[in-house]
Amino acid sequence: MEADLYDEFGNYIGPELDSDDDEDDVEAEDRDLDERDDDDEDEPADAEDDTPGMEVVLHEDKKYYPTAEEVYGPEVETIVQEEDTQPLTEPIIKPVKHRRFALMEQELPATVYDMEFLADLMDGPELIRNVTLCGHLHHGKTCFVDCLIEQTHPEIRKRDDVDLRYTDILFTEQERGVGIKSTPVTMVLPDSRGKSYLFNIMDTPVLSVNLGFGGRLYFIFHGCFSFQVMLNTERLIKHAVQERMAITICINKVDRLIVELKLPPTDAYYKLRHIVDEVNGLLSTYSTDENLVVSPLLGNVCFASSQYSICFTLGSFAKIYSDTHGDINYNEFAKRLWGDIYFNPKTRKFTKKAPSSNSQRSFVEFILEPLYKILSQVVGDVDTSLPRVLDELGIHLSKEELKLNIRPLLRLVCNRFFGEFTGFVDMCVQHVPSPQEGARIKIEHTYTGGLDSDLGEAMAECDPDGPLMCHTTKMYSTEDGVQFHAFGRVLSGTIQAGQPVKVLGENYSLEDEEDSSVCTVGRLWISVARYQIEVNRVPAGNWVLIEGCDQPIVKTATITEPRGNEEAQIFRPLKFNTASVIKIAVEPVNPSELPKMLDGLRKVNKSYPSLTTKSEGCNAVVLMLWNNLYICCVCSQVADPVVTFCETVVETSSLKCFAETPNKKNKITMIAEPLEKGLAEDIENEVVQITWNRKKLGEFFQTKYDWDLLAARSIWAFGPDTTGPNILVDDTLPSEVDKALLGSVKDSIVQGFQWGTREGPLCDEPIRNVKFKILDAVIAQEPLHRGGGQVIPTARRVVYSAFLMATPRLMEPYYFVEVQAPADCVSAVYTVLARRRGHVTQDAPIPGSPLYTIKAFIPAIDSFGFETDLRTHTQGQAFALSVFHHWQIVPGDPLDKSIVIRPLEPQPAPHLAREFMIKTRRRKGLSEDVSISKFFDDPMLLELAKQDVVLNYPM
Repeated sequence: MEADLYDEFGNYIGPELDSDDDEDDVEAEDRDLDERDDDDEDEPADAEDDTPGMEVVLHEDKKYYPTAEEVYGPEVETIVQEEDTQPLTEPIIKPVKHRRFALMEQELPATVYDMEFLADLMDGPELIRNVTLCGHLHHGKTCFVDCLIEQTHPEIRKRDDVDLRYTDILFTEQERGVGIKSTPVTMVLPDSRGKSYLFNIMDTPVLSVNLGFGGRLYFIFHGCFSFQVMLNTERLIKHAVQERMAITICINKVDRLIVELKLPPTDAYYKLRHIVDEVNGLLSTYSTDENLVVSPLLGNVCFASSQYSICFTLGSFAKIYSDTHGDINYNEFAKRLWGDIYFNPKTRKFTKKAPSSNSQRSFVEFILEPLYKILSQVVGDVDTSLPRVLDELGIHLSKEELKLNIRPLLRLVCNRFFGEFTGFVDMCVQHVPSPQEGARIKIEHTYTGGLDSDLGEAMAECDPDGPLMCHTTKMYSTEDGVQFHAFGRVLSGTIQAGQPVKVLGENYSLEDEEDSSVCTVGRLWISVARYQIEVNRVPAGNWVLIEGCDQPIVKTATITEPRGNEEAQIFRPLKFNTASVIKIAVEPVNPSELPKMLDGLRKVNKSYPSLTTKSEGCNAVVLMLWNNLYICCVCSQVADPVVTFCETVVETSSLKCFAETPNKKNKITMIAEPLEKGLAEDIENEVVQITWNRKKLGEFFQTKYDWDLLAARSIWAFGPDTTGPNILVDDTLPSEVDKALLGSVKDSIVQGFQWGTREGPLCDEPIRNVKFKILDAVIAQEPLHRGGGQVIPTARRVVYSAFLMATPRLMEPYYFVEVQAPADCVSAVYTVLARRRGHVTQDAPIPGSPLYTIKAFIPAIDSFGFETDLRTHTQGQAFALSVFHHWQIVPGDPLDKSIVIRPLEPQPAPHLAREFMIKTRRRKGLSEDVSISKFFDDPMLLELAKQDVVLNYPM
């Protein structure tokens, strides 16, 4: 048939035309077509069903449309589809998408969400939550992140009983089963209504002493193996309150109540309530905000078992009932699932009074008992009644899954029953402000500048179009160990790959811009622990890994625009809730390799925020860390560890000490005395700040420490640095001293005071808890004669002389130790502590447990090997963790020359101060004893001789 010569689109598909007659026929048809087109010129444009821009050719009343390649060129793709093959949700012509991601070197793992969707959420700060997971050792933080990783990465699964530990990237972390470095993870998580949020989660190890990684939430874990608030949990709660962060609690390892301890459900409820009450007691102790309370009823407490993929709040568990029965308002139901509330099955109402003596609290009846039944069925009746129970719960397992071992089967059943961790997401969404909502509080607390500028307002509003401000808080080494990626949070503006930026270090100020440099941003990444997503830009409110800015950064930095943002100031350095009091001396075996060693130590210094390095002696560098566990994780031990000491006084200077400048034109007189109890800690914790105005500063010292008004308003400095535990006071009278001349050398005297308190005269250790009073000053009239070169070393000498005249003493750091051991091991714990100068402050049984808790103080210098010794004496049954607590005076006089230190012999307590001082001076390459000839001028020595002052110091 003639119609078969044309396809459905009107294209001629018949045989080729060979004869001239056929060609003439085609030409005739073309002439007829031209005439027909002329006749149709006057018709409206839409009279024919023609496609605009395409010429219509007719063959025997058929319409012929040229192909897209013929019209638009050979590179246009033509797709032929049957009717209704394309879904209605997909547009016929898809819009052009500009990808947010750069090209990846390796393929990304499959996720339940699209990576483009993750990138789109980054532009909505109201949908972002920044979360820090923290808690005591072995409380299940990393396993909790593993559960989230499994939910979002379907190809990643645990192998039977082997923990995934996805955020433990280092080999040492995997080998020891303990997190060493904090690891950021970014993922998309849905809430109970299916709405997606972008979660930036920081998994922190117990070693982390500062946890404010740009987040606004402390998600504090509490492990149920102890049933009480542990040492680090208390420390973290205190730190969270100080950092003004939102706090929620996860009571983890609830499975141990059932599977291991086999407690009745009612007793388990009492344990859980006791933990919540303890946390609230700590919050009321450390915070004055009466609204800062945690409770399951408020939704800021969740219960979990990371090992078995269980996580629920009252709301999420109530929603399981609602999804099953369909006629329950789960929000109202959740309000009746905690506390002394009972369900009356006859009236089907909740009451505060038990309807019968056998009635259970609603939490026990509706949450704990079902949980107990599920776990007991899997553990005890796998082959008999478990399939029937699973059918009732709507859980379907294959035959192969039913043959799994108990623990993986229990994890699988709990995962199917509880589903995703939507309760965790709901809790974070409800109780944690988004980066946009919480920006103002964060900026007020961490930014050293004011908020009354355009830059401050942009940060407070988390404006992605404002000037760039990014706070970096940690450095992550590349795999080759050559470079670092700076990890931080963008607080305003948008950081882009290849963008020039200005990096402001911790010592930068508007007056001193030396600690700043201009760099070019390399690539940008979003971290998901073991892999990274490369992006082209990161807007305000998000976490980011930055390449190319690592050289000028030591610990933390502020990244801003190189031009047009000159008023930008820095974010304050990290605050630590403990002190680095342990020293490890490192020196190269081959002195020629000193540069290599120093380069390696610089990298270690960048990697660990709380670690500091300091040069002592020839070719020796000292690492300062905060406990033995930190030493093992940071480096292989290459020398015996020692501790840092402090120098202090216990009396007022026995006479007024003075020193003259080398040109004999200036003279400064000073005395030293101990500070009031608690004042040094207030200065270190920034309860009082030297930057306050004189009136506010004076009121603080008057009201809290009973200073007189003149002295309170005459404080010149704290030292060393602005938060050092020493005070310099101008105690001169205007009638005796020219205040104008004294004010002209104030900065020089303060610098001498800072220098002296940083390196004390006994053994070059920092001075602590001392008040230095300037009693008199003779200052030259000519500015040339009172320069810094004259006054600064003189002020330092008079600080030392006043210090030595005030009965100097050494101070050593003390650890607070918490030991958990069975009752029959308590005596052994006492024995080990007594051998190490430790003393117990409390020992008490842990309710509902066969364990005892022993709390004690132990000198840091005697803590080396303490845990090994403890495990030896208790056959491995005792578990201890220590943290720096306070400074305490070492027994004895360090300047008593009558004490003879015999090598390899233990010294009695009164000789310890002398021993510590001499050995520290030897280690630093100093002379064995303190020589006062360096600190006392000849006129001062004559004055001492006149007053018959007896000195034990060698001349």
